Amino acid sequence: MDLWTKRVAGIIAQVALLLSSSHRTTGEEVCDSALLSNLPPSSFRSSSQLSSSHAPGFAKVNRRDGAGGWSPLTSDRYQWLEVDLGERTKITAVATQGRYGSSDWLTSYLLMFSDTGHNWKQYRQEDSIGSFPGNSNADSVVQYKLQQPVIARFLRLIPLDWNPNGRIGLRLETYGCPFTSDVMSLDGDSSSLVFKLSPGTRQTSRDVVSLQFKTLKNSGTLLHVEGEGGLELSLELERGKLLLLLRKGRTSSSEPRRLASLGSLLDDQHWHHLAFERRSSHLNLTVDKHTERVQIPAEFSHWDIKQLSVGPVQSLGSQKQIVSKRNFHGCLENLHFNGLNLIELVKHKYHQVTVMGNVTFSCAEPVSVAVTFPGPQSFLQLPAATASSSGGVSIGFQFRTWNKAGLLLTFELAREGGMVWLYLSEARLWLQIHKTGRALLELSAGSALNDGQWHSVELISRRGRLSIAVDREDGGSAQASPSFPVAIESQVFFGGCPAEEDSQQCRNPFNVFQGCMRLLTLENQNVDLILVQQKQLGVYSNLQIDMCGIIDRCSPSRCEHGGLCSQSWTMFHCNCSDIGYSGATCHSSVYEQSCEAYKHNGNTSGHFYIDVDGSGPIKPQLVYCNMTEENTWMVIQHNNTELTRVRPSPGVNQRSVHFDYSTEEEQLSAAISQSEHCEQELSYHCRKSRLLNTPEGSPFSWWFGGHGPGTLQTYWGGAQPGSQQCACGLQGDCVDPQHYCNCDADRMEWAEDSGLLTHKENLPVRSLVLGDVQRPGSEATYRVGALRCHGDKNFWNAAFFDKETSYLHFPTFHAELSADVSFLFKTTAASGVFLENLGIKDFIRIELSSSTQVVFSFDVGNGPLEVQVESSVPLNDNRWHRVRAERNVKEASLRLDGLPVATQEAPADGHFHLQLNSQLFIGGTASRQKGFRGCIRSLQLNGVTLDLEERAKITPGVRPGCPGHCSSYGSFCQNQGRCVERANGFHCDCGLSAYTGVFCNTDVSASFKSGTSVSYTFKEPYELSRNSSALPSSIYSDTTLRGENVSLSFRTNQSPAVLFYVSSYYREYLALLINKHDKLEVRYKLDSSREAEVLRSRVRSLANGQLHTVSIRRQADSVTVQIDKNPREDFNLTSDGEFNAIKSLVLGRVHGSDDLDPDLARVASLGYTGCLSVVNFNSISPLKAALLHPDTSPVVITGPLLHSNCGSSASANPYAAENTHHLSDHSGSVGSGEPLVNAIRTDSALIGGVIAVVIFVIVSGLVVTARFLYRRKETYRNQEVKGVKQEDSQDFPFNNQTDSQNVSCENPKEYFI
Repeated sequence: MDLWTKRVAGIIAQVALLLSSSHRTTGEEVCDSALLSNLPPSSFRSSSQLSSSHAPGFAKVNRRDGAGGWSPLTSDRYQWLEVDLGERTKITAVATQGRYGSSDWLTSYLLMFSDTGHNWKQYRQEDSIGSFPGNSNADSVVQYKLQQPVIARFLRLIPLDWNPNGRIGLRLETYGCPFTSDVMSLDGDSSSLVFKLSPGTRQTSRDVVSLQFKTLKNSGTLLHVEGEGGLELSLELERGKLLLLLRKGRTSSSEPRRLASLGSLLDDQHWHHLAFERRSSHLNLTVDKHTERVQIPAEFSHWDIKQLSVGPVQSLGSQKQIVSKRNFHGCLENLHFNGLNLIELVKHKYHQVTVMGNVTFSCAEPVSVAVTFPGPQSFLQLPAATASSSGGVSIGFQFRTWNKAGLLLTFELAREGGMVWLYLSEARLWLQIHKTGRALLELSAGSALNDGQWHSVELISRRGRLSIAVDREDGGSAQASPSFPVAIESQVFFGGCPAEEDSQQCRNPFNVFQGCMRLLTLENQNVDLILVQQKQLGVYSNLQIDMCGIIDRCSPSRCEHGGLCSQSWTMFHCNCSDIGYSGATCHSSVYEQSCEAYKHNGNTSGHFYIDVDGSGPIKPQLVYCNMTEENTWMVIQHNNTELTRVRPSPGVNQRSVHFDYSTEEEQLSAAISQSEHCEQELSYHCRKSRLLNTPEGSPFSWWFGGHGPGTLQTYWGGAQPGSQQCACGLQGDCVDPQHYCNCDADRMEWAEDSGLLTHKENLPVRSLVLGDVQRPGSEATYRVGALRCHGDKNFWNAAFFDKETSYLHFPTFHAELSADVSFLFKTTAASGVFLENLGIKDFIRIELSSSTQVVFSFDVGNGPLEVQVESSVPLNDNRWHRVRAERNVKEASLRLDGLPVATQEAPADGHFHLQLNSQLFIGGTASRQKGFRGCIRSLQLNGVTLDLEERAKITPGVRPGCPGHCSSYGSFCQNQGRCVERANGFHCDCGLSAYTGVFCNTDVSASFKSGTSVSYTFKEPYELSRNSSALPSSIYSDTTLRGENVSLSFRTNQSPAVLFYVSSYYREYLALLINKHDKLEVRYKLDSSREAEVLRSRVRSLANGQLHTVSIRRQADSVTVQIDKNPREDFNLTSDGEFNAIKSLVLGRVHGSDDLDPDLARVASLGYTGCLSVVNFNSISPLKAALLHPDTSPVVITGPLLHSNCGSSASANPYAAENTHHLSDHSGSVGSGEPLVNAIRTDSALIGGVIAVVIFVIVSGLVVTARFLYRRKETYRNQEVKGVKQEDSQDFPFNNQTDSQNVSCENPKEYFI
């Protein structure tokens, strides 16, 4: 046959194979034929039968032969019915029926499948549920469609429960269709299959390899793909997991790179499905039902596959195999590559496919019978074999488990009366021998034996030497030479002990063993576990024989967001440490979703992690939340927010600058999207450096902004997108009317174009390209500020429900494995349903069941479950309350406000897929009963906010938005701050408070020097009848008083000193001072004809440099004084109790003290050196007025007044408000001054720099001279006074060692009047 004929034959063969594959695929669409009805009785087997008329061959649905079905001799959970289908068959459904005309039927059962009649595998629904629901009578047929079809030859049904008034009775049917396959077996040595693509084969951008495999070996190379350039991909088994490895050339130094790991326990000798799909930029790797998308290196995007091999790797161009211990040993089925059945091609001797070594086209499997110990009552008791002449012990077995602890075996010592225990503890193997309550011997070997892998154990005692070994040469061993013989008395117990108490032969002080065992040997004789199952050997309880029921609950991991999964035999655990999520599966974020949310938790400015999508996939990000303004700003920094000089590079006409932000792309886009407003400063300072040219010309500079790398923008800060203008062009005030930017005037003077970019779709600024910077004389600087956003559209999205029958509806809530719902509500109603979504049987509902209780209820198929939280206060108080409910495969939880979380564990082996199909109802139910009346806000499902407002606009009975927030958040406004309602949220008005800040909790403090005086003037007498001021009430007050409330904080080392002085037009006064004994004195003179009354506090050491708080209250002639947390002191005045026509209030030095007593006048003239903070006189805050409103308040400031944080206590809030310098939002200006930049100045600026230095030196000299003269005068005055403590330092007179921390963080601002 010539070459052309061979090629034609090959093409015809491929077409025929493809057509046959297509025909098979269409033929598999219907697969529901009855499989058992035509089988002979010999195809049925059972554990036992009640009689010959109850034989298993009569167990066919709707048949009445014999006694009408199968019944075993005894009804217990060790019975089974087995069917041999004759060949491997695809099974899609199972149906059961009770025994005809009887009270015998099953109510639940297990299904097992096998290819060989051994090594059974339990079928599990949703990877969790083992049992199937059975019948409720003897006649009806209950059919269950398998969620995943099973391919097997043998089927075994194990009864779990039956009619309590009858016995086990069963008729059975299975449904499916024939299954055809091509199978081959590789021996793990030299056998292999190699498929080489023809050199002229047209390559595609998509390659697909699929196959089924089974093996007993936990390691081996399953598939190897080689292509151009020495690039190789291989799929390898490693400890029962499948690894996807990448190699670049098969050299000794080329370490493979792991791209993915998938699957687990793949060495269980059951068929596993594998699919490998290569696309241009990624791979889809599927093992059984789980698929993982894997990004691949760029060089694979145009990678052409040249060879595919199974078994020993044979490199391209070489006939020599690379033999390894890691070669695959097992069976392959239906190995397909891009639609070609490679095993079938081998059978037809297709020239591109070759096999080597011992390859057979069947799957011969070794019989290995395992036993599963599932629970507390599990044990296996075996008689000891005939002892050898030496009287020793030889026991061997293999085990696998996830538990760290458990008894493996125990026996009683012959003639010695002691006990031998072989057990696991902390995942190590231990041997203990006890006698009369004390340990005679202890050995240990191995480590990490709870990894789910098979481990071999040998316990041998011969000729006075005792040894234990784990995994032979790969593990560890330990030996001892006991002084007593070690031999078995009569019985060996594996896994645990019988339930009988005080058993002398078996005692278990350890945990029971949960796991699998196989290959048991006693005295080198194999233990036949099938005889055990048939109760012909030994005794057992609660065992699953001829199967290993191990499940890997961490593959795939149910732990979300990178949580670490660990497991035991019955459960898994998620470690959520340091990932920002919490809960049983690390589902819920521990962070708020915005700065706005943090503010409404009572936080103040600081750095916070925000999680914009809650439990969604976007990771938390660290931002700065600035809460010092009316709006709460989120600030996201990038790598250069400073004013930066443009430095021209030789040969480069443009300067390009890129900005890297402190958050990732996905986080940044989501944060911008959910904000109501975002802005970013963009400024350009120029001298003979043009910016945008004209709208008709090509711009010299541009920037990129928005998602990803950004889109090109040719407008500047303060202008509109697409305008190719700056802010001055939009406002019409550019320096040159012919241009639309100040810099485009191209002048030698410094100019500026700056402003805010506010169009969110163009933010953030990603890069900046500056063009006109190379001409002689051109100079420029630029600044791109931090991204600032405020408002949270999701946080305030609300709806008001008028009636019980009103509701909003949304698409079905899809949350099969994990669901979280969070929202805020407020109501005056005592009950109502917040949320409901129904399925056929499943449902989820959250409701206010009473005025003090919220209930979260759901059903995923295991029956309804409820989680409820009871509040000690009514919830229908028309205040906002927060609800957070979560349901996952492990538990359900419910949180209400700050109350302890309530949880309800999910069944260990129950349904866990939540299957809903109705619409999602908000504020009501499908039946329009028990609806909710009130407000629901910020409703989020799995981190996605539902737009209640938009849906409410078109829904009768529901209104968008919900006003009235001060009832909930008004308590945040402290220190007499007043809560003011806003459409979205609230605002604290601090007009009546001596404090400032977002919550009126930031103290207003100042440092006083001896010459400092703050004088606050009350109304003149002729103004009393006039109402001429619209200023806040903290500026003016009534001038005749029958009582005062005075409060302030101070810190000083000076005594005596006047802290506070109020005078009147009738020579009356109130003075607060520290006397020479460092005690507080309050002096009242309310009658000008009498001496002042002096009230002395007993509290000592007030001039110690520490912060002290004083509160004075007078009502008529009754005065109370409280200092810090000392007991309150009460005093009584003898005067009439009226303070008439008050004139002024003075802090610091008192000028013109003619009305004072001589000794008080002398102290008042000294001034005050120290700190005053939050000074309050009735509704007047004179210090706040002087510092924050000096131009609009009736205050006069003399001398230096330093705005300071000296009034902050040592235990200040770590998130205290900071002085943050915000970016300017002005449109730009023109001037002759060069901008200050963080850069070395160039020679072109030398002249301007010299001039600036000269001016600075002259001004500095004048300031120093003036300050020196002032100091001379102040020193002279201080020297005239005796008894006054000397200043500790010039800048902070009351500083001492204990206050150094407060001093170092001070940011003073000095006011000179």
